[in-house]
Amino acid sequence: MQDETLTRVRLLAGRYEGFFAGSPDTGIEALVAGQVIAVAQVMPDPTTPGRCRVAIDLPATVIGDGVQVITLRSTVSGAALDRITLMAGAALDEDIRADLALLRDELELLKRAFRRHCSETILR
Repeated sequence: MQDETLTRVRLLAGRYEGFFAGSPDTGIEALVAGQVIAVAQVMPDPTTPGRCRVAIDLPATVIGDGVQVITLRSTVSGAALDRITLMAGAALDEDIRADLALLRDELELLKRAFRRHCSETILR
């Protein structure tokens, strides 16, 4: 079996674009939670033999609160070729704020410990 490689070029306005090198019979599908949500358009790349251009229009239904992981999978081998992670929503904001507050607290703790260490070292 030929190696399959999908190289992301960009993700813009819900459209994934990339280059695929592998078997010309390979299809690429996008999955979320094991469900196929989209199928890629795979077209030969006229500039490079053996390479194809890939385009997938992602549906708006994958955008929602929390974290969504979209897996791009080969229909021939079943291998995951790429992953797209989308994060959005108020719940995510709260998680990030909580993590940031925790990091600030830890930084303050480290600063106090460092200052104490420096003052004790200088006084000796």
